[in-house]
Amino acid sequence: MAQFTVNAQRFDPYKNFKFRVKWDGKYVAGVSKVSALKRTTEVVKHRDGGDPSSSRKSPGRTEFEAITLERGVTHDKEFEQWANKVWNYGQGLGSESSLKDFRKDVIIEVYNESGQLALAYQVFRAWVSEFQALPDLDANANAIAIQHIKLENEGWVRDVETPEPAETSYTDPA
Repeated sequence: MAQFTVNAQRFDPYKNFKFRVKWDGKYVAGVSKVSALKRTTEVVKHRDGGDPSSSRKSPGRTEFEAITLERGVTHDKEFEQWANKVWNYGQGLGSESSLKDFRKDVIIEVYNESGQLALAYQVFRAWVSEFQALPDLDANANAIAIQHIKLENEGWVRDVETPEPAETSYTDPA
């Protein structure tokens, strides 16, 4: 198990704008937004007949919310190819889904302001439940065309082997 050292110099939390997403061992180009990693555990209430008029609570099932990835529309086909593994129109009866490989493990990396890897999360057995190839198109708009995929998943964990980065210091060469 990794040992953590506390960086007594760092008081600022990490920013949310430096990150990368990886699957199949390679980084996915152009991801500009990742929704929150969120899990919810149901509350199971119970009470014994002889207990006072209050109930006890214990944890029940844990659910992991779907994760949405967004990026600008380009010629890169990664989002569409993965979405097609769940359902590919026109492939013939019984072969619309690629059951062997429609699930992937995904890694989400967060970097500090210096571009050093600070945090990493592993998302397990994700699959595409929603794919938006194009947004609404509007001739009067001035915006980037964004596509997105929604990833159902079976959980995530923080990669505790990712060490806290050593903070760099700028020194004047003069």
